Amino acid sequence: MSNARNSVLSATADLFGRKDPSAVDRWVAADYRQHSSLAADGPEALRELIAGLPEGFRYEGARVIADGDLVALHGTYHGFGPGPLVAFDIFRVDADGRLAEHWDALAPVVEDTASGRSQTDGPAEVTAPETTGANRALVADFARKVLVGADYSVLTDYISTETYHQHNPEAADGLAGFGAAAAIWAEQGKNLLYKTVHKVIAEGEFVLVQSEGEFGVPVAYYDLFRVTDGKIVEHWDVIAPIPPVLPHTNSLF
Repeated sequence: MSNARNSVLSATADLFGRKDPSAVDRWVAADYRQHSSLAADGPEALRELIAGLPEGFRYEGARVIADGDLVALHGTYHGFGPGPLVAFDIFRVDADGRLAEHWDALAPVVEDTASGRSQTDGPAEVTAPETTGANRALVADFARKVLVGADYSVLTDYISTETYHQHNPEAADGLAGFGAAAAIWAEQGKNLLYKTVHKVIAEGEFVLVQSEGEFGVPVAYYDLFRVTDGKIVEHWDVIAPIPPVLPHTNSLF
């Protein structure tokens, strides 16, 4: 287990599992930089957030991706609102093993999905760490050419035509399923527009892309891909609207 992964899992277990505000002193850097729309900057704002968590609050983790000093978590929060929220969290860990920076995106859990898959189920364990570099390069190129460049003529250079498991709640499996969903979104005035890729975080077969764009309104895109034999075979995501006002000046990115 990487040091960064261990730090994040230990810190989040204390903070969000045990709901222990004093864990901020053990695990959070003094210059903690916040990008979430849910909290202000700095460790004291995080302490207030933890102290205010309701009795029924809990986090259900699905997968962890560690890449250098960045660790991404994919899971579900219960108790943040009236219903459960699927979320991606990214933490940057400093040289002392403390949480130094945080980004996130959350969306409501949808029970009845187009594919029949949940927003978090599917393979979770990294089984091919030796493929990290190749998979990072593949997905980064896909993000540049297809997501931002909108060159769909090369789509099958990156996504498998045989297996493409979809976890976006409005899209069915396969490229045809995604195409049908995209057509409906376009009719609703919600074209998938990616403007800037901010982060590509990879470990083994999993690659998370954090992007900025529009989906009817300005949004943060978090797209998680699973790669097998040089092709994308599975996709999870959260598309989160960017609030007009944030409790800090750091932006969501």
